[in-house]
Amino acid sequence: MRLPIIAIAALAFLRIVCGLHFFLEGFAHLRDPEWSSAGFRKAAVGPLADWYRSALPQTGDWSGTLGAVDGRSVDEASKAWQQTVVDSWQRLFEARIKKVPLAADARAAAEKSLETARAELADYAQSLEDDLTDYRLQVARLGVMERKPEAAEIPFERERVAKKKKELGAQAASWMKDAAAIGHKLTAEWDAQLPSDADRGRAGSAAEPTKLWRADRFVSWSLVTIGACLVLGVLTKFNAMGGVFFLLSVIATQPFWAAGAQSTYDQWVEVAALLVIASLPTGGWTGLDYFLKKWCPLSSCCGTSQPSCCTPS
Repeated sequence: MRLPIIAIAALAFLRIVCGLHFFLEGFAHLRDPEWSSAGFRKAAVGPLADWYRSALPQTGDWSGTLGAVDGRSVDEASKAWQQTVVDSWQRLFEARIKKVPLAADARAAAEKSLETARAELADYAQSLEDDLTDYRLQVARLGVMERKPEAAEIPFERERVAKKKKELGAQAASWMKDAAAIGHKLTAEWDAQLPSDADRGRAGSAAEPTKLWRADRFVSWSLVTIGACLVLGVLTKFNAMGGVFFLLSVIATQPFWAAGAQSTYDQWVEVAALLVIASLPTGGWTGLDYFLKKWCPLSSCCGTSQPSCCTPS
């Protein structure tokens, strides 16, 4: 028997609802300048957690200095980290003056502000000497824990390692946030030395987008595109599978066997719905794919088969 009209309508409704969810989520991210996936990435657990966290912005090269087990003393690692922070400020300063050239006196004042910020950072790092000493010891101990075979085999040991990583990550994030505040203060001082809002805007555009910002914008636009195409029924199968892969990437941050993993039931339900959409030609029946099938080179992926495909042979 033919697929009932009510079933076709239900499948079309499922496609539109899933599409709206993707579209509205992506659109909300694009509209909110403060939105970031940093919290989502920090909460990642399991074997891919380090990869997800690799895109998180750092103030200076923390992971390669104070966060590394390399045999350096705390003082050496701290000075190396401070230098990476100051180098980032110096690069920003050079990029700004390329956008907005400064007179000699304004440049001298900006360089003085940079030296003041350098001294402030050094004083801050000095005040953390005892805490950083303990932090480095904990990082070394964590490395020893991770190298033990039972760290990957015994659930209790996996949980201990995950908890320690989270604890140390929170400590480092707090210190980097304080150092970043010094950088924000420095940037504000540089802006104050510029004569107009237009100059400040041009100078502000010199800051390079972070890896996280690029990744977030790519994901947000992907969600908007996938959602809009699903709502309209354009390249339905292709976009449904795009939604599946995105949701699987979310699920991968919280594998159910990992210690501290959050539930991902909602994502699994939507994965199942999108797989149904991708496996049936509903786009060709109820979406724009029906009108595009004559010239679309991807018609086999668009779900443009006729309803007769559901009749028994």
